Amino acid sequence: MTELSDSRVLIVDDLRANVDILVQSLRDDYKLSVALDGEHALKAALNNPPDLVLLDIVMPGLDGYEICRRLRTAEATRSVPIMFLSSLEDVADKARGFELGGNDYLTKPFNVLEVKARVRSLLRAKHYADAVKAVAERDLRIAREIQMGLLRTDLAAQTGGTGIEVYAALEPAQQVGGDLFEVLRLGGDRVLVAVGDVSGKGIPAALFMAVTMTLLRSMARLEDAPDRILRRVNDALLEQNPRGMFVTMQCMVFDRAGRRVTCASAGHHAAVRLSPGQPPRLACQSSGRVLGLTPVTDFASETLELVPGETLVLFTDGVSEASGPDETFFGEERLLEHLAGAPAQGARETTLGIVEAVRRHAAGTKQSDDITVVSVRCTGRIREGHPSR
Repeated sequence: MTELSDSRVLIVDDLRANVDILVQSLRDDYKLSVALDGEHALKAALNNPPDLVLLDIVMPGLDGYEICRRLRTAEATRSVPIMFLSSLEDVADKARGFELGGNDYLTKPFNVLEVKARVRSLLRAKHYADAVKAVAERDLRIAREIQMGLLRTDLAAQTGGTGIEVYAALEPAQQVGGDLFEVLRLGGDRVLVAVGDVSGKGIPAALFMAVTMTLLRSMARLEDAPDRILRRVNDALLEQNPRGMFVTMQCMVFDRAGRRVTCASAGHHAAVRLSPGQPPRLACQSSGRVLGLTPVTDFASETLELVPGETLVLFTDGVSEASGPDETFFGEERLLEHLAGAPAQGARETTLGIVEAVRRHAAGTKQSDDITVVSVRCTGRIREGHPSR
């Protein structure tokens, strides 16, 4: 933990006499910065967030209340402690300061010993909170490493010689998330490709994602059709799901040199089908219930015949519901427009092109949901005698 003496305190007051008293009292204990008006205080705090702000209220230009409000809305200063030092003594003034996010309030004229005690108390609390946050972030980093380690990275090992190529991208909105994808060699030239989206975010979603992936891999060894695989996964999730979580999933099985695909969906988005010489269109739209909530005896399935050069794109709602600065969603229509304007490409280029299009649409807007894109391209190239896995 950082020593308290390394803490930086920003003193904001338009009266030099008050500033001098505070500097004289605190300079031997902490690193100090000074601002004599609201504009300079706000700029200083946002550019280099302090560990504590001592804030006057009545100042020309931006007053202390407005500074506090802006600091609380900025990501960099949202948790910085703020102590008001003001001549305003009315209870309503104090209440307003706390409502805007102040941590403490001391009226002028103040006692130096009381100021020092309160400053030390606020800094101790912040340093403790920072230490707890650091441990939590470390644990989340480890959880992310474990979660991402569940996802296959060498997809070519699962698809080599089967007539398809697959490329996947997954970007969690938080350090851990609930999206998943799977590419699994079932034997011979048959390959399972699935994309899922767990309800919720954070650690609970990550744990449910891990359970779902384990079940998917197990059930894919027992069944050869996507609808039956989904039914088995749903039955297993129903056995113990105390939080009532669920997962949507698009599940596909490719065979015959990648030229035939059977699809089944559990409440998931349709895929996009890219065919040479035709506009992009939605495919595999038959959708059953989500997994994990209710018994389902039958999931609808459909089979598509593919030709070399065709691509199927699976995605989660982190793509379609990605929001831009004007709060408009990326949407399926914009996705189809992007793909219509893109040249015929391999699976890797198709996937990365979609992710980049979503980023352009977001234009820096904070990502609100996990983004997953999996592209499956039919090459039709099958290597005879390729070993089953």
